[in-house]
Amino acid sequence: QVQLVESGGGLVQTGGSLRLSCAASGRTISGYAMGWFRQAPGKERIFVATISWGGGTSYYADSVKGRFTISRDNAKTTVYLQMNSLKPEDTAVYYCAASHGVYSLSSLYNYWGQGTQVTVSS
Repeated sequence: QVQLVESGGGLVQTGGSLRLSCAASGRTISGYAMGWFRQAPGKERIFVATISWGGGTSYYADSVKGRFTISRDNAKTTVYLQMNSLKPEDTAVYYCAASHGVYSLSSLYNYWGQGTQVTVSS
């Protein structure tokens, strides 16, 4: 079992930056690919970014490409999402998740955190 806890969310102005963290406990995440998803009010949870277990491969949603960067520190069992040039449409609850491959489909992720709120004011 892998437990995931997100942190780092908050309120930021348009154009600002935030770094989200996802700390894992229980089983190691070194064998898992990790992903970030987000869910805005009244909308479905959607893919944001994913990174392979070794960190050498990553994919991003088109809406965040060039602005967000996913990274991981397996020694610290932590995954990060650096978010720059934030826009009001980035407002959502952000979730991290663990899977056995680099997927964009949420149904292929086995473990989920509880989420952290990110609000971008205009």
